[in-house]
This record gives sequence, structure tokens and C-alpha cells, in this order.
Amino acid sequence: MKRIRDLQGLGEKSEQTLAKVGVLTVADLEQMGAVQAFVALKQQGLKPSLNFLYALVGALQGRSWLDIAQHERANY
Repeated sequence: MKRIRDLQGLGEKSEQTLAKVGVLTVADLEQMGAVQAFVALKQQGLKPSLNFLYALVGALQGRSWLDIAQHERANY
């Protein structure tokens, strides 16, 4: 099973943060989606940055968060 920390742009801290909203595996993240995971973190009172959202999107697409931030941020 692929761990969240193994995705491009995410690490151990990202994995621990996502676990707080029940996202424990890559499959969980794929099912919930980057935007909903970001919203769930905010609803828990956490303060994820927009860069974290871009990193989640990039991780699911196999792209750098910088690419998302520079080219597609208007979509998120």
C-alpha cells in the first residue's frame, strides 16, 4: 500500500495532518479529493495553507505543487 508521504510534494507532516480528518491512505485521499480534504481540515479548526491545497492537488496528479500554484490556482 502506497503511503501518503510517498506522494510527490507530501511528507510525514502532511500524512499526520491528513490523519486528523481520517485520510490515512492514498486511496482515502483519492476518494475524498484534495479540496474536500482541505475543507475537512479547516472544519476541524486546523489552518492549512493554500500551498497545502496545491500540494494535495499536485500529489494526486503527480505534479509539483508549484506548477499547480502557478498555473491552476484560479481553479481552486
